[in-house]
Amino acid sequence: MTDVTHDRIPLAALEHGTPFADRHVGPAPAELAHMLEVIGVGSLEELGQHAVPEGIRERDLELALPEPATEAQALAELRSRAQRCRPHAEMIGLGYYGTVTPPVILRNVLESPAWYTAYTPYQPEISQGRLEALLNFQTMVADLTGVPVANASMLDESTAAAEGMTLVRRAGRAKSARFVVDADTLPQTLAVLRTRAEPLGIEVVVADLSQGVAGLPEGDLFGALLAYPGASGEVRDHEAVIAEVHDRGGQVVVAADLLALTLLRPPGEIGADVVVGTTQRFGVPMGFGGPHAGYMAVRKGIERQLPGRLVGVSVDTDGNQAYRLALQTREQHIRREKATSNICTAQVLLAVVASMYGVYHGPAGLRAIATRAHRMAAVLAERLRRGGVEVLHRDFFDTVVARVPGKADEVVAAARGEGVNLRRVDADHVGVSCDETTTRALLAKVWKAFGLDEVDVDELDAGTPDALPAGLLRTSEYMTHPVFHTHRSETSLLRYLRELSDKDVALDRSMIPLGSCTMKLNATAEMEPITWPEFSGLHPFAPAQDAEGLLEIVSDLEGWLAEITGYDAVSLQPNAGSQGEFAGLLAIRAYHHSRGEAERDVCLIPASAHGTNAASAVMAGLRVVVVRCDESGNIELDHLREVVGKHQDDLAAIMITYPSTHGVYEDTVREVCGLVHDAGGQVYVDGANLNALIGLARMGKFGSDVSHLNLHKTFCIPHGGGGPGVGPIGVRAHLAPFLPNHPLQPAAGPETGVGPISAAPWGSASILPISWAYVRMMGSDGLRRATLTAVAAANYVARRLDEYFPVLYTGTGGFVAHECILDLRPITKASGITVDDVAKRLADYGLHAPTMSFPVAGTLMVEPTESENLAELDRFCEAMIAIRAEIDKVTAGSWPADDNPLVHAPHTAASLAGRWEHAYSREDAAFPLGTRVAKVWPPVRRIDQAHGDRNLVCSCPPLSAYEG
Repeated sequence: MTDVTHDRIPLAALEHGTPFADRHVGPAPAELAHMLEVIGVGSLEELGQHAVPEGIRERDLELALPEPATEAQALAELRSRAQRCRPHAEMIGLGYYGTVTPPVILRNVLESPAWYTAYTPYQPEISQGRLEALLNFQTMVADLTGVPVANASMLDESTAAAEGMTLVRRAGRAKSARFVVDADTLPQTLAVLRTRAEPLGIEVVVADLSQGVAGLPEGDLFGALLAYPGASGEVRDHEAVIAEVHDRGGQVVVAADLLALTLLRPPGEIGADVVVGTTQRFGVPMGFGGPHAGYMAVRKGIERQLPGRLVGVSVDTDGNQAYRLALQTREQHIRREKATSNICTAQVLLAVVASMYGVYHGPAGLRAIATRAHRMAAVLAERLRRGGVEVLHRDFFDTVVARVPGKADEVVAAARGEGVNLRRVDADHVGVSCDETTTRALLAKVWKAFGLDEVDVDELDAGTPDALPAGLLRTSEYMTHPVFHTHRSETSLLRYLRELSDKDVALDRSMIPLGSCTMKLNATAEMEPITWPEFSGLHPFAPAQDAEGLLEIVSDLEGWLAEITGYDAVSLQPNAGSQGEFAGLLAIRAYHHSRGEAERDVCLIPASAHGTNAASAVMAGLRVVVVRCDESGNIELDHLREVVGKHQDDLAAIMITYPSTHGVYEDTVREVCGLVHDAGGQVYVDGANLNALIGLARMGKFGSDVSHLNLHKTFCIPHGGGGPGVGPIGVRAHLAPFLPNHPLQPAAGPETGVGPISAAPWGSASILPISWAYVRMMGSDGLRRATLTAVAAANYVARRLDEYFPVLYTGTGGFVAHECILDLRPITKASGITVDDVAKRLADYGLHAPTMSFPVAGTLMVEPTESENLAELDRFCEAMIAIRAEIDKVTAGSWPADDNPLVHAPHTAASLAGRWEHAYSREDAAFPLGTRVAKVWPPVRRIDQAHGDRNLVCSCPPLSAYEG
């Protein structure tokens, strides 16, 4: 026999195969060695020792996490958990319904990296596909609600209602602090409203409006929220109530079921100022609560108060129609504590799914689906009545409430025995909701649970009238735009989806080196479970035992995140980073109040902080005081001492980002935390930059009391074009009693909690398996390696580009953290070339631009992440170096300042096809790195942002706009 023992690989290693970390981390060992040589260090560990301050670095930190699993092992474990989930036929209602995701949309949007790896369309010229999809969403929502302007989109229905409440308060003239809420509002929405209202001094008054105007409380108010239909299913005519609220100087928010509006008179036609709701039942699975795209639409005159993101129509350099974000884009980063909302993300991927559901079915198809749900409910109710069961309401859309004195538990239990979940309203009432998935056989099971015999359903149907009031039937048209009438066949929709995605640059085509955004690999193995029906088919208010496997994932993830961050407890409920900020600050506020120190209401925020920090602080009822930064971008300690001393008696907290928003590990962070603690305040560390800390340092151990984490950044949930996100918070033990909770799921949080932050108990639960899989497959060593590689990638880019674009801020020894800021201000002063010019020119090179002018105007913030290999890092660096050479040609006069490839970028194929009268060649324009490089063709030229804001158009233009 041949002796080969000297090279033998252990059988255990062979069985394990290539570690997942080797797939996730981009640079191979030889590539990493080259990068480290350029940086000037001998190893990743040496880099960590130089870059991360010794005062916070935990030497030889071994996180107590499971040994890393292979992709196959992780999926097998997830499958075993899925098998411990038992979705029933979910007829609970309360804003969550069964729906059918058309397979062409499931495969080509929800499961397509061209859609789910895209980022927010801050570079609109290479985001035209998702912008068009979102414009379709806005048009669909505006048409169905009957008000002219809709955004794209909100985080969920309950937070949309809360945003509606604060919108009408600031947009109106009423001095009152009272907001009247219809008693038939969804219970989770009422709870979220109360959470939002209390720190803002808003008095929520719940009123029984079933009798119309007579139910309105006397006295002043600034607004009202009406349910249409109500949580009970009842459909009421709100026109008189709306008129009365208007007469008293208030404005009205209507929470409406979007599918019902295909049959019912739209709220805009009865005077609603704001309409909110969810698009969940438009093809988006329930997913144990999310993610789902909420919606908000407003009447003319208050559109400039609209929170969230708004897609508008403008023109490009050649006068062609083009789309871009309008008005409020990243307003938090501009207006800070004066921002009207702290929302920084949306639910774009889910909004795209919902919009394509509308495109595929069209108005007639949606009406047929709504009619099915309504007829199922009407037939259900008729059989109950004939069987002697009292049905509470005559007029309803899809939900029936039956009165069964003392027998509600018995009926609900009998239905569960038939595989059906019903809603226990109270001991005497049971709710039953029908939807797109309800069948005649399912109705028979429900009747059996009520003790009724089977009947001929078709015969019953023939003798059952509709249950919609004649005066509220819809007569107006909706969704008349050609896009909602064109793509009925799967072939047509498939090609439309491909056409749109081809207009975009997502992670499947280019690195997206956006500072502060951490656009890293969203591994396919992580993504696979989100569409498994065992997870996606769960209703968030179903009995917890139905979701045993998913709740085990929640428990695992909470524990792992606590270990990674050094905190004692974690809540996964906040469904965006901004909502995590709000939840964390509410916990701090509640803690001070519990100690009898309600006067502590000052929140210190460094000048460099994320803009959402200040907006969140105001929402939490805190006063913002800004702390200056020094020339190196660090917190100015003398000024901090001054403001801490001034606010010794009323200091609530400081919010800092670590590493700083400037991409630097500040070595004074422990001192900052100590100063605030000594003054009786709490420390909030924004976790946006956690990708630079895992395995090296833990916020909960170096002085922080609470942090939000961005699972859509550090933990691999994809950005999806601007959402979904998950923004959980970790807290030290003394803040744990003040984590979010939920009225419909006691296990979702402590009884002493601050109330719900999101509509669903565990927020966007269906995408938590993504982050679970990431941690499970990386393990402690893999996560530490990812962090150090991300830091190496940023330092490599900084070293390579510093002589061309100076790096603005560095820490001790000249090192940056996981991102670096390139200063273009001297270049702009010398040449006239701006950060916008460079960003648009990168599109000609086939690359997505870094973050522009944040946190410092006139700069680019670059975050390469650990997932990009050396070739992609070099492609970006070489493009930037080539662009600097182009700038030098402008400075030297070789190219005119007003006629060069930078100021005219990006270049479309059409722009090259006609006459060419520029001072540079077509080759310079379109192929700056030569014709052998794969070409990405931007679909439009540079977009005129100001034109779009001056001429605000936020729904699909008429067909004539596409002609010519």
